[in-house]
Amino acid sequence: MTIIIDICKAVLNLIYFLMKLRPQKKKVVFLSRQSDNPSLDIIEIRKEINNQRPEYDTVILCRKIGSGLFGKISYCIYILKQMWHLSDAEIAILDSYCIPVSLLKHRKNLLVIQMWHSVGTMKKFGYSILDRPEGSSSKLARAMRMHENYDYIFCAGEGYKSHLAEGFGCPENKIVIFPLPRVQILQDDNYKNIIRERIFAAYPHLAEKKNIVYVPTFRKNNEEKHEFLDAVENLKASFRSFERNYNLIIKPHPLSGAEDEYNRFSSFDFLFVADYIISDYSCIMYEGAILHVPLFFYTYDFENYVSTRDIYIDYKKEIPGVMYDNSEDLMNAINNDNFDMEKQETFLKKYVNWDMPDIIPSTVDFIFRHRKA
Repeated sequence: MTIIIDICKAVLNLIYFLMKLRPQKKKVVFLSRQSDNPSLDIIEIRKEINNQRPEYDTVILCRKIGSGLFGKISYCIYILKQMWHLSDAEIAILDSYCIPVSLLKHRKNLLVIQMWHSVGTMKKFGYSILDRPEGSSSKLARAMRMHENYDYIFCAGEGYKSHLAEGFGCPENKIVIFPLPRVQILQDDNYKNIIRERIFAAYPHLAEKKNIVYVPTFRKNNEEKHEFLDAVENLKASFRSFERNYNLIIKPHPLSGAEDEYNRFSSFDFLFVADYIISDYSCIMYEGAILHVPLFFYTYDFENYVSTRDIYIDYKKEIPGVMYDNSEDLMNAINNDNFDMEKQETFLKKYVNWDMPDIIPSTVDFIFRHRKA
């Protein structure tokens, strides 16, 4: 396998060398495989670049790796498009692992910024989970030069700098404090009101009662998925005793197999109408904390999850709420407002520099002050 990768790497670098013969342009390229559409973070950074540096072209390349043989072949062809734009760009900004960014030999003056896609990195990833059930093999990671070539990695707060350094396999001096643009958006009352109005227009009944929003993390293997679906049914059953006063909005991960009856808006959007948030190991808890919405934790599979994926923080001690493995106890706690907002605020201050002024303009200013061209 590594021999095949080495051959492919040599061929791609040859193609890339020829591409780099073109003159370099004033261009910023955004790359993501989180979705086929740009995230709010990418959109906001691009908008600010266009505002501060109108002389720069901005190119967005967002594409998930498709399923099956055709999906993978199609993505391999798409890599050539990524290479084409990387070859003459001054700046590359990505929010996930990107094969050509890590694998290829770039111009010395290409600035590469890793703007990881979650506000916090509670779940272990990358080099922290090599050779574990949900991680990559160490041989493959070395062959693919996983998370190489980054000049800077953006981080939401001091509390998890060491987590990112471990996950990316890099020194801490590459990590700088710049929360994702969505942290600024979360505090924009005008944006919040617009999203609330759109959601209430689409689902009028949500304006009539308090809203409980359940945003679980993704479970990878089939056994975990089946357990999750059972847990969802248990939560629905426990909720029926309280539906006179509340709405239950379940926003499962798209790959979970659970039904999403509110699929016209994202999990992020629904945070703006939440009166209570139920999470587990999802980093959306940081976003909920920024909005100062009470957080509750439905952790029916804690021991199994930790054994297969593991978590950076001391979960039982640090999470800003009580862990519930029983849906009835969870619903009773919500109904009785059994939460500790002071603990939630302490947790937030440790991991997210949420009150940093002008996050988006400051981020773009940093990028251009450190460009190499």
